Amino acid sequence: MLTISNLAKRYGNQTLFEQVSLQLNAGSRYGIVGANGSGKSSLLAIISGKLEPSEGSVTRPKRSRLGVLEQDHYQYEALPIIHVVMMGNRVLFEAMAEKEEILANAETFFDADRYGELEDIILRHDGYSLESRAAEILEGLNILAPVHHDPLSTLSGGFKLRVLLAQTLAAEPDILLLDEPTNHLDILSIRWLEKFLQQYRGCVAIVSHDRRFLDNVCTHIIDVDYERALMYTGNYEDFERQKEEERNRQENEIKKREQEIADHKAFIERFKAKASKARQAQSRVKRMAKIEIATLPSSSRQRPNFRFKQKRPSGKEALLVKDLSKAFGDKRVLDDVSFSVTRGDRLAIIGPNGIGKSTLLKIAVGELEADRGSVQWGHEAAVGYYDQSPHLLFQSRDETVQDYFWSHCPEVNLGVVRSLLALALFTKTDVEKSVKNLSGGEMARLQFAALAVREPNVLVLDEPTNHLD
Repeated sequence: MLTISNLAKRYGNQTLFEQVSLQLNAGSRYGIVGANGSGKSSLLAIISGKLEPSEGSVTRPKRSRLGVLEQDHYQYEALPIIHVVMMGNRVLFEAMAEKEEILANAETFFDADRYGELEDIILRHDGYSLESRAAEILEGLNILAPVHHDPLSTLSGGFKLRVLLAQTLAAEPDILLLDEPTNHLDILSIRWLEKFLQQYRGCVAIVSHDRRFLDNVCTHIIDVDYERALMYTGNYEDFERQKEEERNRQENEIKKREQEIADHKAFIERFKAKASKARQAQSRVKRMAKIEIATLPSSSRQRPNFRFKQKRPSGKEALLVKDLSKAFGDKRVLDDVSFSVTRGDRLAIIGPNGIGKSTLLKIAVGELEADRGSVQWGHEAAVGYYDQSPHLLFQSRDETVQDYFWSHCPEVNLGVVRSLLALALFTKTDVEKSVKNLSGGEMARLQFAALAVREPNVLVLDEPTNHLD
């Protein structure tokens, strides 16, 4: 279905991956995994044709159709939601639109030949079921029928991205490429997507950090690490076991070769001056010269080392929310919500998208006003808030990573700032980057590091795992 031959991608002196050769087949679902910055999205972009490789090639059948999850919803803002989804199959959608135009002008002129050609295209692509398929996918992603004919602009950012996912799925391509499709999906929508992909007959390649999703969906895992991209059969759990076994085998092989060399050296050193053993010693020198020891590249997977510490504990009751209500126009999202949080509690807020989870958190931390009710933080409560959209937080800022982080701890010197950023995996080069040019994973790490240095005793985290490896 799709062949990758001797692929490499480099940026200056940095090698993401090289010597990558893979075969992706119809009916299989490939999870692409690896650390942030290892080259997963670059590999997917090369497969889609959006990025040129440094070496190698990607080939696929000429008539195969490619479906790529887009991120730019602004071009569709004025269009009905259902039409945006149907446009995933552009050839079919344009044929249907042109047919409607011919019918609308039939009283003045009817082009029977062109009408017949369009009808053939529609029938060949099963066009008369396109709208119902699009509606079914939207329902599965929790965008319900009453809003299907509303403009896309009426939806929130997270739901607009769902519409783009629905557009990609409705196109029914031969090869489906999805980059972090579960971001901004609630639990029920993720489960629906799992079932959809399990039944998908084409070839699917997915970049994801969601281990449960990968376990439930994937038949193969492509691991981007050690400057390679290697394929493993099975789901994520199978891959982890196989990778550890293979790494151990390679390390043991190197140890075996090193021990061989050490044994030869000891023999040569012991008997090189003894005439009766001279020939054997010389033979050992030759055998030792033939032993090759492979160098294993370092893994791109690294753990941040910063920790959340509190300056001092909060009072016993950390938060009291009483009779909270909030509406946006006619849509009431919160109605008489009351609860309390005690020091040491870990409270999960769950529910479908759009039901008011983020609104509740924003009211709690003072970023939104409630229509009614009260929020009372406990004695000595020091709140650290993580926003689920770090790109919105950083997109209008011109400062560097170092300057942004330093603004959260102005009392320390530059050396301490650099050391703390290093714990969050920001290198000497990274700290000079503009914050608005960071990847999603880098933005998340920077926001967490800035939170940690303030030493809060209450953490309020909105979708904290998005973009994290």
